[in-house]
Amino acid sequence: MASRPFKKVLIIGAGPSGLLLAVLLAKHGIPIEILEAEDHLNDQPRAAVYGSPAIPEFVRAGLMDEIKTRGIILNSMCWRDPDTHEVIAGFDAEKVLQDVDGMDLRMHTLVLQDLVQLMLDRVVGECGGAVRWKHKVVGVGQDGDKAWVECETPEGRKRVEGDYIVGCDGANSGVRKGLFGEEFPGFTWDAQIIATNTYYDFEKFGWHDANFIIHPEHFFMATRITQDNLYRVTYGEKASLTKEEYSARQAWKFEHMLPGHPKPSEYTLVGMSPYKMHQRCAPSFRVGRFLLAADAAHICNPWGGLGITGGFVDIGGLYDCLAGIWDGKADESILDLYSEKRIEKWQTVIDPISQENFRRVRDADPKTRFERDEFMQMLKKGETDEEYLRELLLGFMAVRYDFTQHYTKK
Repeated sequence: MASRPFKKVLIIGAGPSGLLLAVLLAKHGIPIEILEAEDHLNDQPRAAVYGSPAIPEFVRAGLMDEIKTRGIILNSMCWRDPDTHEVIAGFDAEKVLQDVDGMDLRMHTLVLQDLVQLMLDRVVGECGGAVRWKHKVVGVGQDGDKAWVECETPEGRKRVEGDYIVGCDGANSGVRKGLFGEEFPGFTWDAQIIATNTYYDFEKFGWHDANFIIHPEHFFMATRITQDNLYRVTYGEKASLTKEEYSARQAWKFEHMLPGHPKPSEYTLVGMSPYKMHQRCAPSFRVGRFLLAADAAHICNPWGGLGITGGFVDIGGLYDCLAGIWDGKADESILDLYSEKRIEKWQTVIDPISQENFRRVRDADPKTRFERDEFMQMLKKGETDEEYLRELLLGFMAVRYDFTQHYTKK
């Protein structure tokens, strides 16, 4: 067997992006090792809906069949009036995205803790990958031959090495901080959101799979995320309250916002987490043998799901670059292209669209939003023109980039 140009990729973070990269690399025969700061998978309410651009990565990772079996498909999405809850604009993707050149590109949903467990089982059970828990990165280093991280562990400080090290360790990435300190250009929104997992019968009110209510203060989204009709209800709140104060206000917010104005006895709250929202991007996604992806590289507000979806697309692109080097089809310069092109996609697609998604949902004048919103007007046109709607929704595939076009050898 011909010698390979490197021996191992070290992945920092056993979250969705790190585990997806591990599955893809391991399936390709590339040795991997994962370090995770916690002692378990994160089970807080987080992203659960994965947009069309992420679907090809799930397919080639061999995860799509299980995602379909365990999760659900979101066909319909709409924006609603805050008072009457009437639909202002929306779409149904079933006919237009169910079969795009043989691939189902509709939005798919599997609660994130279930998705990461599925990927962890694949990495450890089928691919022979190793995960070291309770390894918190506190320092980084590299030379001409290798890179390493310094980790705090229950057994004391350890140094772990790899030919390439990929930071997939989230918005508070120890890898990114080791490379750039506190430099993470961008801004933090002047808004607080609360993400909940809630059982409530939205269907009896004729609600869609995903619903966004436009209001300057009481904006929220309600999205079905499981087969037994658990909903992700995420809503805006006053900033600077304590978690206890947010909990105390939750029942009032639900009664005020939700259709039917339910009392606590009419729904079941099974999870609640407050979040600050940010729009930030690292100065570079490559520093020598270190690479950044997903939330460790860039973050955005969650309205529209471009954070989690964009992160998975990062992973697919980085996989192509590393696999190209492993196979001798590309040299290391392709990793500079990875950084350049993924930052470009954040600047031109993820950041502007996600910002507009949030501004739309908390618009100061919901009654006139449609008149001022070109995208909503385009959705309205798509209600009677399937081909137009198909092309409109496929426009979000622009977040992807094909790095294999830069392979130097076929």
